[in-house]
Amino acid sequence: MLFENLDWLITPKARVGLVGANGTGKSTLLKVLAGIEPLDYGTITSAKSITAGYLPQDGLVLGGRTVLGECLTVFEELREIEREVEMLTHQMAEFSPESDEYHQVTERYHRLEGQFRARDGYSIEAQVQTVLGGLGFAPSDLNRGTEEFSGGWQMRIVLAKLLLQRPNLLLLDEPTNHLDLEARNWLEGYLASYPHAFVLISHDRYFLDVTTTEIVEIWNRRVNFYSGNYETFLAQKAQRRAQLEAAYRNQQEKIHQLETFINRFRYQATKAKQVQSRIKEIARMEKVELPPEEKTLHFSFPQPRASGRIVAEFRSVAKNYGPKLVFSGVNFVIERGERIALVGVNGAGKSTLIKLLAGIEPPSAGEYRLGHNVEADYFAQDQYKALNPDASLLDDLSAVAPRSQTELRSLLGCFLFSEDDVFKRIGVLSGGERNRYALARMLLRPANFLLLDEPTNHLDMRAKDILLDALEDYSGTLVFVSHDRYFIDKLANRIFEIGGGEVRVFPGNYEDYLWRKEGKGLEQEQGSKLDARRKSHSGENQAAQLDGVREAVSEQGQVQTQTSTPQDSVTAGPEASRSAAKRLNPIRLRQIEQRCHELEEEIARCEAEVRSYEAELIHFRSAEESIRVTKLLEDGRTELATLTAAWEELADVIEEHGLSVTD
Repeated sequence: MLFENLDWLITPKARVGLVGANGTGKSTLLKVLAGIEPLDYGTITSAKSITAGYLPQDGLVLGGRTVLGECLTVFEELREIEREVEMLTHQMAEFSPESDEYHQVTERYHRLEGQFRARDGYSIEAQVQTVLGGLGFAPSDLNRGTEEFSGGWQMRIVLAKLLLQRPNLLLLDEPTNHLDLEARNWLEGYLASYPHAFVLISHDRYFLDVTTTEIVEIWNRRVNFYSGNYETFLAQKAQRRAQLEAAYRNQQEKIHQLETFINRFRYQATKAKQVQSRIKEIARMEKVELPPEEKTLHFSFPQPRASGRIVAEFRSVAKNYGPKLVFSGVNFVIERGERIALVGVNGAGKSTLIKLLAGIEPPSAGEYRLGHNVEADYFAQDQYKALNPDASLLDDLSAVAPRSQTELRSLLGCFLFSEDDVFKRIGVLSGGERNRYALARMLLRPANFLLLDEPTNHLDMRAKDILLDALEDYSGTLVFVSHDRYFIDKLANRIFEIGGGEVRVFPGNYEDYLWRKEGKGLEQEQGSKLDARRKSHSGENQAAQLDGVREAVSEQGQVQTQTSTPQDSVTAGPEASRSAAKRLNPIRLRQIEQRCHELEEEIARCEAEVRSYEAELIHFRSAEESIRVTKLLEDGRTELATLTAAWEELADVIEEHGLSVTD
């Protein structure tokens, strides 16, 4: 039994998100609405002229037409009208204007042409190109055969046809599975203005939040309804559970009181009437039942050993496959503890970049360096190919990380392997199941530099939350590709955008990245510096920022600052600087002067940025924007203090030798 006693009215402009654990019946319910699956009992009725359009998760194969031609089949009725209008135009030229035939043809022509115009017949191709472009198809793809595309892209074509049909009830089963972030963003906007009702299943929390206004949950063979988006649903569900538990406790207390009275006076004739009354009261009582509580699983993953501060560095790196250039002239540094999301349209080179970082593919030009004590581990989209197909899940996991059977079974349960599934051989699992298992296996023994290519594929929301919690607690460095907006926003602190043969670096999460892309943020170069300032609260990163200063002050590695802490370096005062300066030769002194001038320019730039943030706070836009600017202001002031301390340290050295700081 998947669900029972379901009464549901779908209104003409409903925006419904259908949620529930895997196997509860979400896809089945969608097929019932589409008329594909029958009901065991009960009835489903719809208003006249209602059309339903259904997008399955996969399994559709197209062929025999171009992409454009396949999508134009949606408008076959309109195209038939267009052909008849064209035929009537030729007939009008053949008949005399005074003839009856001419008047009949003219009358039908005007009627059909008006109908064609009213249904936007003249913009058919423009509509098709707009939808296909939004879903990621290039203009050159439109005349390619549909059979040339992979299954994921064929599902995009099917989705495009459904969106162009505009059925009264649009039924989408995980439409974001085969979409990159850019296509998801476009689909969000399209659904926001969709004129009819839709019901969709998605494991993308952000997508549900921005597209739905009602959540229908299947749980424990019941279907529950919640108004609002997914975030509101979570709050309402917790509130409902608390109310139900309170009602259950009150009822149990009442029953206990009644039963105590019954047991006490059961055999007293004078109380027989009252005893019977209470027995009947218990019998009439509608019992409050608590459904089984959903398990909240938290798993503690081991932490890797620390790497050096610099984890990876690209210097003028290029990558090409024959004549096809993926990117060139790429320069960046990845530091310990960073969480970097790679974004870009499908085919831009995200997987290529992550393979270069993993050392699986060599760069075509330039230099790639791994830092000290860095251990890289790579999770590919087809990671299952590296597993032993003959081993059972539980045995293989025990070999990787010896733990109790209970702990290992809990972990496998987090990744949707329950009961007897844990004894299955890896070879009998589907590709998606094996990838899920490979991800759990990796997290049991993580390296200090994780490279994850689409780790959220094939995971439901619970498994994504488990993975997200594990990666938020992970102390190493992370580079990942994901099309899940919520996952990126919660995890990333830098964004690498790949496209147009370049890799551009943006600070912050995906929300910050979009804000900057829309032209509301600072320039990209300033953004990279802001990213460094966001981490400047830790003593370690302050030390990294002062490395250049200390190297300038030190002579041949003999100065005390090599063994001092960051706090000692800033607070040691003029005496320490003068003692170091006495050992400086003229060449080193000139280097210190140059560094002092550079610090003055950085201080001036930082002061200007601080003033701009203070000015921004005067004009209130939103609470979120005020919080963001306040954070940038705090980081800017911290960096300004650090730079000023470094300048004062060098200024004391220069003053000791009788030179002017501003020479």
